[in-house]
Amino acid sequence: MSNYPNIIKVRDDHEPTFFGVTSITEDEPDNKNSKEMKFTSDPNSNPAWLNGSESFSHWDLRSRIEPWLTALFQSEHLSLLAGAGITHAVHYIAANKPAAGMSQLNLNTYGEEINKAAKESSEASGRKEGNIEDQLRVANELFTGLEILNDSKASDLKEELERGLQKFADAILESEKGIATAQEHERELAFNTLVTFLMSFASRTGVRDRLNIFTTNYDRLIETGAEIAGLHLIDRFIGNISPIFRSSRLDIDMHYNPPGIRGEPRYLEGVVRFSKLHGSIDWLQYGNDIRRLGLPFGASSITPYLDVAGYSDVTAHEMIIYPNAAKDQETANYPYVELFRDLASAICRPNSTLVTYGYSFGDEHINRVIRDMLTIPSTHLVIISYDDPLGKIMKLYDEWGRHSQISLLIGPELADITNLTQYYLPKAAIDKTTSRMSDLLKQRMTSSNGTKPINEADSDGPDLEEL
Repeated sequence: MSNYPNIIKVRDDHEPTFFGVTSITEDEPDNKNSKEMKFTSDPNSNPAWLNGSESFSHWDLRSRIEPWLTALFQSEHLSLLAGAGITHAVHYIAANKPAAGMSQLNLNTYGEEINKAAKESSEASGRKEGNIEDQLRVANELFTGLEILNDSKASDLKEELERGLQKFADAILESEKGIATAQEHERELAFNTLVTFLMSFASRTGVRDRLNIFTTNYDRLIETGAEIAGLHLIDRFIGNISPIFRSSRLDIDMHYNPPGIRGEPRYLEGVVRFSKLHGSIDWLQYGNDIRRLGLPFGASSITPYLDVAGYSDVTAHEMIIYPNAAKDQETANYPYVELFRDLASAICRPNSTLVTYGYSFGDEHINRVIRDMLTIPSTHLVIISYDDPLGKIMKLYDEWGRHSQISLLIGPELADITNLTQYYLPKAAIDKTTSRMSDLLKQRMTSSNGTKPINEADSDGPDLEEL
């Protein structure tokens, strides 16, 4: 398997094809984009589309992948689920290293018991080691029990949780800062790549349903990329000064009136529905409300912005980072129930395509919704991942058994965000010109096979608007 780290399954493939790099030719050593790479598939795969060839290149893969993704991206309903992989990918371009990970907390109060329970919880979910989210969930449950028992250690555990959450928040901000403070050329390259990635998904005509973007990340990378790209994000927050999370969000959208046409508003292009399933670094619980703080991307600390906004009494214990340390179960469930309902309603419907990028399938709540989506025959799942570190992707692929509804693009040669945007993703624009040109060329070819040739100068020639 190590010799064939890349996995592709698209179109009418019955089985995944495993392949690896066999040779690299560099025409310009200083230009990594000039590399010509040759791949060889695992002999056990024997894909029919290779037609017996022993090797193939990025361009061979492109001819197979790009048209397939272009067709899927124009499905009636399209959703993108982005995991930590997108942050690591962009951070690596900007700073030549991955973003900060979620290291475990060092807890003294019942630390051994918490770590044991967190590990058991992660193993039950198919993950080998518990992470900080598992620790926080277990610690919050323990904290609630200690409070009920009026145990004196409840306050000690609360203080440790606050310090742990603050440390976690600082690590997220450090990842943002690594991108924001990178050298100008690398930073621009990173954001341009991110913008191309997002626009490949968001370039949908106004007659189609809006793109839905879901993310499990706590950072604001996608929001920043959308802002640079000029995309309008619609989420559950209402307001400008201090936006408030609303359960009663209506089906809000953006329209415009074409010049010279009255009473026929059209959908504005470049509008995306956006949900952060695990919360965000700039969300906080203040009283009965969940508010979004005006925290700049790459800020060194959240504390000064809490003071300016008038939330100086808010501690890390009120930060809405999943699983949050809320005071009661109702409040703890409140934002996430709404967000997961948005996920289910967006993808579990006919003619829906879900694309996952950088998501390791380590969240059983999300996996359950995806599994239910695949019970609808007209839905499709596209998994794009740099690797399969937890072994969950291929395991779920086999367990779910919906192979004809799942496409796989796994491995560094397929899912590296630079390769992905350069070779495989659809054009990052609403490209009507190409389709019109194709129709015009077809019509000319038809006329050259016996019918009267078409003269562009003729007034009765083909009208591009009619093609």
